[in-house]
Amino acid sequence: MQQRVITIVLLIGLFLGLALLASAMVTWRMPDNQQGYAPEQPIDYSHRLHAGELQIDCQFCHSSADSGRHAGIPSSDVCMKCHRYVTAPFDEMQYEMRTAEEEGRKPKTIVSEKLKKLYDSLALDDKFQPLEGVEPKSIPWVRVHNLPDYARFNHQAHVGAGVSCQKCHGPVESMERMRQHATLSMGWCVNCHRDATREGINGHKVNASTNCTVCHH
Repeated sequence: MQQRVITIVLLIGLFLGLALLASAMVTWRMPDNQQGYAPEQPIDYSHRLHAGELQIDCQFCHSSADSGRHAGIPSSDVCMKCHRYVTAPFDEMQYEMRTAEEEGRKPKTIVSEKLKKLYDSLALDDKFQPLEGVEPKSIPWVRVHNLPDYARFNHQAHVGAGVSCQKCHGPVESMERMRQHATLSMGWCVNCHRDATREGINGHKVNASTNCTVCHH
């Protein structure tokens, strides 16, 4: 009887141990796999708002994606093309305009806390003029997608072939904070090349090579 109880207890312990191991293995990743990585940025830039709701084309900000290896991080000047005039969320600006009209005064410039960080980095005063004696600083954006030094990815080749940004970066237009969508592993890239060669891209036949020197050169 005692032996049977011990056997049952050991079997239950083994079962629980295997269950815990299986649940832990779900989060295990290969080295350098940063899928899901979503670092906090110095300014809370919302891709959901800009690329999703406002439908701003990716290349408006990442202008070198179709002409160079890197997509590029937009300069603050690109941000100021819009945010010289858009200084706060639309509903807040609309409320101020309605209130000013009702009170018979000129609307005040409302600056949100998020955008104040942009203006501060450019050393601008409340009238968007350069502050005397203050040097502008670049925004220290945190890189999200990091490939190993021995791998090369050319944005120009992929954008030129018709590969959409979402193919590698996922549904960017729904991301409040940018995150790494795919594993970006060698197997993931090779399988994508094989699929593209077999199925084509947007109805066009392509020859996406799987030769080692394409990415490792």
